[in-house]
Amino acid sequence: MTGQAKNMIAGCSTGELTIGAGFARGLMALAVAKGADRAALCARAGIAPADLDDQDARIPFARYVALMRAGQALCNDPALALHYGEAIDLSEVSIVGLICHAAETMLDAFKQLNRFGRLVVEVEGMNDGDRFQHVRDGERLWLIDTRRNPNDFPELTESTFARMVCRTRQFGDTPFARAVHVTHAAPAHRAEYDRIFQAPILFESDRNALLVDPAWLTHRIALAPRYVFGVLSEHAEQLLARLESTKTLRGRVESLLMPILHTGEANVATIAARLGLSRQTLFRRLKAEGTSFEMLLDSLRQTLALHYLTGRKVSVNETAYLVGFSDPAAFSRAFKRWTGVSPRGFIATSRQPAADHRPRSGDTGR
Repeated sequence: MTGQAKNMIAGCSTGELTIGAGFARGLMALAVAKGADRAALCARAGIAPADLDDQDARIPFARYVALMRAGQALCNDPALALHYGEAIDLSEVSIVGLICHAAETMLDAFKQLNRFGRLVVEVEGMNDGDRFQHVRDGERLWLIDTRRNPNDFPELTESTFARMVCRTRQFGDTPFARAVHVTHAAPAHRAEYDRIFQAPILFESDRNALLVDPAWLTHRIALAPRYVFGVLSEHAEQLLARLESTKTLRGRVESLLMPILHTGEANVATIAARLGLSRQTLFRRLKAEGTSFEMLLDSLRQTLALHYLTGRKVSVNETAYLVGFSDPAAFSRAFKRWTGVSPRGFIATSRQPAADHRPRSGDTGR
């Protein structure tokens, strides 16, 4: 399976929180740089190295938690999350950071962070509204992280706030945070909080929040041209749509079908069993989403067939096998039904020199 096709696989259960592979890869790189063994990190976190190859892929949030805990132990660094936020710019590990860099102002950057933040990390409560909220308290302005159950994994609070405070220092000498409030208790590495935040810190607060200088909201960023902002936002919207699709039963069925298409086991009985559903329940729930198992299977085969043949590295017979056809003739008939042309006719057209190529209906480029 090619890299792009593999990235379409949502290897996480419906409703399971996920994290961007690039974000996890950044933590992995820092832990290795601090002396941890990469193989040991992967083993403890249940992450295969290939899981992190594509920065836009997703891994279960629980594995990121395990990776953080493994890194703390193997690096002998209980403040690893703080150091991750201090050392790594979000633009190095996620498209969301690049979008924020291209925002016009700091306030605009936070709007983009709320819009696309799930591409970095999904947390409880993010579908209920903006995760990061600006709240006025008299003349004071608070930036509040509203995620639920933050003390289950305070390391995310540590890395998030450390990143915000440390990255804003590149824009000037005016401190971004005048005070730091966190809901968890003071840890043994309290001294690192003082060093990194350089502001009063209140532990066991009623909220995770930064008291910020209001002047920062209008501070201009624009580290990249507006054109770049548009291009990045368009790609991020596509990634967000892909992430949303994995939250539906349709998306989960597709993710389970994709790696087994070529095995001959891509049938409703296999998928229902893997989902822990009866066949009747699977049929009923797919119908409620406006589709059926047969329609999903057919659509997935079409999408992947176009992807393989457009990629110019897979033959017609190999493509037939990869999408689950034991008989190349049956694949050719299906392909003609999908596109109106035979597989070889499609290849002849799609592999013409760029100057002669014209977009075709059904040519997704995937």
